[in-house]
Amino acid sequence: MAKDIGFKGKVVTAAEAIATIKNGSRIFIGSGCGEPQHLIRALAESRVQDIMVFQMLAHTLADYLDDPDFQERIGVTLFFVPIAMQQAAFEGKVDFIPTYLSQLPQLFRNKQICIDTVLIQISPPDRFGVASLGVSVDVTLEAVRNAKTVIAQINPLMPRTHGDGFLHIDDIDYLVPFEEELIFIDQETVDEKVAARIAQYVGELIDDGSTLQVGYGHMPYALLKYFDNKNDLGIHTHMISDAFIPLMQKGIITNKHKNFMTDRAVATFCMGSRLAYDYIDNNIQFYFGTADFVNTPGIIGKNDNFRSISSALEVDLTGQVCSDSVGRQFFSGTGDQANFIRGATLSKGGLSIIALPSTARGGKVSRIVANLSAGAGVATLRTDVNFVVTEFGIAQLKGKSISQRVIELCQIAHPDFRESLIDAAKENHYIFPDHLPPIAEDLIFIEEYKSRIPLKSGKSMLVRPLLPSDEIAYRNFFYSLQKETIYLRFFHMVAIFSRKMAQDHWASMDYRKNISLIGIVQDKGNQEIVAIGTYAEMDGKWAEVAFVVREDFHSQGIAGYVMRQLQKVASANGYEGFYATMLPENTAMLSLCRKIFPDAKIDRLEDEIEVWMKFPQEEQADEMQRDSRDKADFYE
Repeated sequence: MAKDIGFKGKVVTAAEAIATIKNGSRIFIGSGCGEPQHLIRALAESRVQDIMVFQMLAHTLADYLDDPDFQERIGVTLFFVPIAMQQAAFEGKVDFIPTYLSQLPQLFRNKQICIDTVLIQISPPDRFGVASLGVSVDVTLEAVRNAKTVIAQINPLMPRTHGDGFLHIDDIDYLVPFEEELIFIDQETVDEKVAARIAQYVGELIDDGSTLQVGYGHMPYALLKYFDNKNDLGIHTHMISDAFIPLMQKGIITNKHKNFMTDRAVATFCMGSRLAYDYIDNNIQFYFGTADFVNTPGIIGKNDNFRSISSALEVDLTGQVCSDSVGRQFFSGTGDQANFIRGATLSKGGLSIIALPSTARGGKVSRIVANLSAGAGVATLRTDVNFVVTEFGIAQLKGKSISQRVIELCQIAHPDFRESLIDAAKENHYIFPDHLPPIAEDLIFIEEYKSRIPLKSGKSMLVRPLLPSDEIAYRNFFYSLQKETIYLRFFHMVAIFSRKMAQDHWASMDYRKNISLIGIVQDKGNQEIVAIGTYAEMDGKWAEVAFVVREDFHSQGIAGYVMRQLQKVASANGYEGFYATMLPENTAMLSLCRKIFPDAKIDRLEDEIEVWMKFPQEEQADEMQRDSRDKADFYE
């Protein structure tokens, strides 16, 4: 211990150290699971008067806030309101400074927040007298540098972490050896069915080799266990929790493809249990840095393919995000959500995700709201939000108008609230008066309709059902077609494809009797529709089918692939075959029908051709589906 390595005069008891604090002092206490519980108890039990305490994530102090004597002697100001402090904050027993955590070190340096004494917890010093701040580097290091007096609890159970959090004993005034278990943070249970569905959608936005930030909150950390199908993920985040450790043990998080701070999981602090504390102890795979370094957008953006995953309490229909208060009651803090989202924007190939359940209070209220609750704080501006994900899908807001955002967000709201949200949007004049609400049904089944194929051009094409939120892209697709293509599809010239025409299309679409599949190709930052295939019920056995492929994507097997995907959907919904009509000059469509359905019945009428295509029997269908998975068969 410290006595054994010659730190004469610095080793004292907690009571002796606290006795050096003068009345009227301003004290910073190390935060989160790194807070020095033994020193906090000694402070609370002392007779020191008129003390102002600052802390980021407070736990032990919550035990004293109902004590009138404590309240009279010690004022508590928080930079973040954890669960244990929420009621006290609501009752006015603690104060709250809203600030980005990354800006706190600067507030200490500039003396905007003056610190007389810091109470911290450290690992035992090594033979050179160097100790570690362990699980709480964050803003604690800068508080130590700017305090007049430093009191440190030496705890053998504090992990020794690599990074910025090393302190020499010469920089500490009083050492208090005391062993006690660190605070454990139990992961609160979440609805696993909801978490699994959210993770499915979030997973679609995470590529192998991506670098992740996972924001503070139960839902974001609950998603991690569903990412075990990913490869070589990296970490640059504010907090390490237990949820990261299994992915590192399985070799899913390797950090080896990070282009910035390669091979290191970067964070500012750790909150979890002994599982995490033992894993990070003296583990060179981790780098614990200060919040003004790790959480700064310019640093975050150095990570290519960065994925910021954060949570929210509410998202309004314009994309404003509230994550720190429930109405006027402070629920957490500003944190650095906005910094990570902006950092993702600066990242090459980066994007940000707000992930949240669609409802709260047992399904009684929607988290997608027409207007934020009275008093709610805007943690992330609507201009910064990229993707919002619930268990009902993905809404992409970046670059979208208010009316597009409304449709995207209503589409991923709980079905019980979609119609009322559309009504509210009309009252707010966000959308047109005749806008239709999304189908009031859980469309999870259409996830089975999604697929992806490589194209001869080297690009990849996503095939999925057309959704109301695709209106602008759908209309752009129509106007990108040549006149001849439009004539062959509609049998006459169509010059205008209005919003009303698009609305009429969606009014009849139920994804069973009537569905359209679109082919989407990424062009830089924009997703373009390059193909559309539709079937609509004729009777209980037959459905009429039609296709359009943009001219510059012809001869890449797209129509054939979409036809096969439509057939799989139609078969699953009980149809026995497709019917199509086409002009005689549409030889490409006729050839496609013959190729996929060799036994098709073809009737040549005076002005058009009718084709009846009966689906193969089950055995033949299975063989066809196997063929369709063969890359060579994608190309006509």
